[in-house]
Amino acid sequence: MTQWQDQRSRYRLYRDPARGWLAGVCAGIAGYVGVEPVIIRLAFILSLFLFFVPAVIGYIVLALALAPRPPGLYASGEEEAFWRGVATAPDETLKSLRRRFGDLENRLRALEGQVTSGDFELHRKFRDLGG
Repeated sequence: MTQWQDQRSRYRLYRDPARGWLAGVCAGIAGYVGVEPVIIRLAFILSLFLFFVPAVIGYIVLALALAPRPPGLYASGEEEAFWRGVATAPDETLKSLRRRFGDLENRLRALEGQVTSGDFELHRKFRDLGG
């Protein structure tokens, strides 16, 4: 699987049997949307009272049509939260990445300034003499 296909698969809607009660449809939808599964389950229960037959048919169709979530889809919980943020709030994720990389760039500039200064060379020579 190529990297592009791997990243694209993170945006797919999956069933999540590991976190699900029956087939994992509600947990899969919750993971895709980025909310807690209990919210989707409550919405489904409410839809059972209002639209019993379409809700049951829809659940069965999704249980059969959706692939189960691959076990190694995310390397960690942090990666899963990142990709969920990309799917649900791409602008906020981009701002966060810009802020993070901006901080890293500032730290790198400070490090470069320290390494290229004359004091660094002087301290290195003193360290070489003592050691």
